[in-house]
Amino acid sequence: MSSHQAHVAEYAISVAAPVGVVYGLLADPLRWPVLFPSYIHTERIDGDGSRELLHLWDMTSDGLRALHVRRRLHPHARTIETERIDPVTQRVIGCGVWRVTSDANGGSVLSLRRELGVSPFPLPWADAAAQDLDTEVRARLDEVKAVAERWERLDELLLAFSDSVRTTGPPELVYDFLQRVEDWPDLVPHIEWTEVSTDAPGVQIVDIDSTAWDGGDTVTSGAVRLCFPAAGCIVHKDVVAPQILAGHTVRWTLLPDSTGLTVVCTHWVMLREEALASFLGAEATLTDARHEVRTGLGEASAEILGLAKWHAESALRHVG
Repeated sequence: MSSHQAHVAEYAISVAAPVGVVYGLLADPLRWPVLFPSYIHTERIDGDGSRELLHLWDMTSDGLRALHVRRRLHPHARTIETERIDPVTQRVIGCGVWRVTSDANGGSVLSLRRELGVSPFPLPWADAAAQDLDTEVRARLDEVKAVAERWERLDELLLAFSDSVRTTGPPELVYDFLQRVEDWPDLVPHIEWTEVSTDAPGVQIVDIDSTAWDGGDTVTSGAVRLCFPAAGCIVHKDVVAPQILAGHTVRWTLLPDSTGLTVVCTHWVMLREEALASFLGAEATLTDARHEVRTGLGEASAEILGLAKWHAESALRHVG
């Protein structure tokens, strides 16, 4: 393949879910991080319902990638046109189309076409880019299919909740505590060990050993954390999680006001139904799992919130 050719990948897949369900998943990018393994975080920069500009972070074979994506949504035709934009150069680096159609059995056919611009690199790099594009298109289709086909149970599998704490401590010190996850084994009782690498400013790749919710065996997890100090928030996405969690994202948010600071920890979770029996026993229900996950994650985040408050207010007492 010549490096002077554009790369195109297009595939289609049958999905045992109504077209409205499938299109609805594609049209709601802010939910992608909890639904789809490859997406770390999405933000809507601008939009009016039919056109939008997204800033998204996702995982590829080369690691974490940040992109701007311009989308045009056509709900009646159930198509979404996309342009991928380099966030640094603002150059369009690719385009694509999602398309959802009905099949004869009440399900859907989902197709994705993506095209990369002409590669500036010689072979074999250009061929590798074409192969990566092919792999990525297939993976994105598989992700959507896996979630869409749970559509009848999706409301039971998804949960979101928040915990918060008020403090008079400086926001900078609260944020410092939440960001310095490498120090948590010495500061947070349920955190046993962490290893943190920072490949780019504001990006933390974290491995964590923590005490299980029931106080039992150690649980190992891996996460990507995106730190936005100017906005007072940290986004956390589990990329390796306990089996019961098919998807898990966390957002730490600092909300200052005239009398102090509210620190909020919000979790978004998608449960893995097939892990229910091994997690809680053969008789367990999704209601049981929702309660257990809410309690366990809530206790862990409440502990961290309380320690962040103590850290910031202790510094003030020492100064005083």
